Amino acid sequence: MSEFINNREYRQNELKKLIMKLHGGASVEDVREEFATKFGNVAATEIAAMENSLIQEGMPLENIQLLCDVHAAVFKGSVEQIHANDSKDGGTADDNDKGDHPVDVLKKENRLIETMISEKVLPALEDFMNSRTEGDYGTAHTLADAVAELSTIDKHYARKEYLIFPVMERNDITAPPQVMWGVDDEIRGKLKGVLAMLKEPASDVAAVKEATEEVTTQIIEMIFKEEEIMLPMIADVFTDKDWESVSESSGEFGFMFEEPVKVWKSGAVYEESAHGAADESTVAGYMNDGKRVSFDAGSLLPEEINAILNTVPVDMTFVGADDRVKYFTQGKDRIFDRPKTIIGREVKHCHPPKSVHVVEQIVEDLRSGRKDHEDFWINMGGKFVHIRYFAVRGKSGEFLGTLEVSQDIKPLRDLEGEKRLMS
Repeated sequence: MSEFINNREYRQNELKKLIMKLHGGASVEDVREEFATKFGNVAATEIAAMENSLIQEGMPLENIQLLCDVHAAVFKGSVEQIHANDSKDGGTADDNDKGDHPVDVLKKENRLIETMISEKVLPALEDFMNSRTEGDYGTAHTLADAVAELSTIDKHYARKEYLIFPVMERNDITAPPQVMWGVDDEIRGKLKGVLAMLKEPASDVAAVKEATEEVTTQIIEMIFKEEEIMLPMIADVFTDKDWESVSESSGEFGFMFEEPVKVWKSGAVYEESAHGAADESTVAGYMNDGKRVSFDAGSLLPEEINAILNTVPVDMTFVGADDRVKYFTQGKDRIFDRPKTIIGREVKHCHPPKSVHVVEQIVEDLRSGRKDHEDFWINMGGKFVHIRYFAVRGKSGEFLGTLEVSQDIKPLRDLEGEKRLMS
């Protein structure tokens, strides 16, 4: 065992030495040759451990991110594949009835990205370069359209960042997601930069060429990192339940292709928790010990719920299906007074007689389904108050009650320009 540990520590130290040489200005070819001599192959998990170790030793994340593509160039062709069973690595033809595994979807999009670059963006760039020498500015639109289409890569990256990275982090794989997310944002920014240049009639041809080639190269390098480093790294870590969760939430971010994506299910049966949700009690390490209230997404302690509802900058009052007041928030800046004595009171008795018919009509419209909400706005003591009534319905569509939400929106209406920095 000590021999194994020493060997592992030795490999980690040697990997770090090579990366430090890159950061010190050594050429990729020189480092690649030394890498091949010492290693031949390296596991994706070793790359993750090396990056995490560098961060812990104080190397700024930005520095690792800066040379991330150079790291990939050194490792390319030498990453040791970590094989896993089909359910963890995208499935097989026999699993088609289970739906579209997130790994298969990711790889399918990567092939689409490669096609966009090779068949649309780069040919459009070449036409743009050639036509500019002849004074033809029309090809800028073609190139801009191709780059704009490629920019839908944001959906691909968002699913990775918000669905895959959290599971990696729960399994103590923290450095690679940080580095990769930083590079994703660089790519997003560079694509926007190319589009901004193309909007200028007399844009610098050389600058457009350099920027476009730079970002497309970086995108291709990211494909390598996803498929040859990230996926092998998580193959033995992600459970079928993890992949099901990723698949179920993927539609919220969308996909780069138009074909429908079927949610992937492993077919396994998971033990139901005491609150009815399979394994939700352990998500992100939060054990539901009976003190927490489970929601569609996550769980909270009662005191957390109360504090959150009293913190949101709106007044809320909930009237149950029996037309009796069941709850109201108690924020520090309430718009309308609400004494606790109204709890349990019929809502029609909470308003002056002259407005009761209006209240009853609102509730009836919401209850019947004729409306899902009703809005009012009034000027009151220097405030511009927006009052909204919503029908609250259960998962089967049954009417559960009416939610009144009030807010002074004058400060919002007075906003101008932008604020991008903290005060």
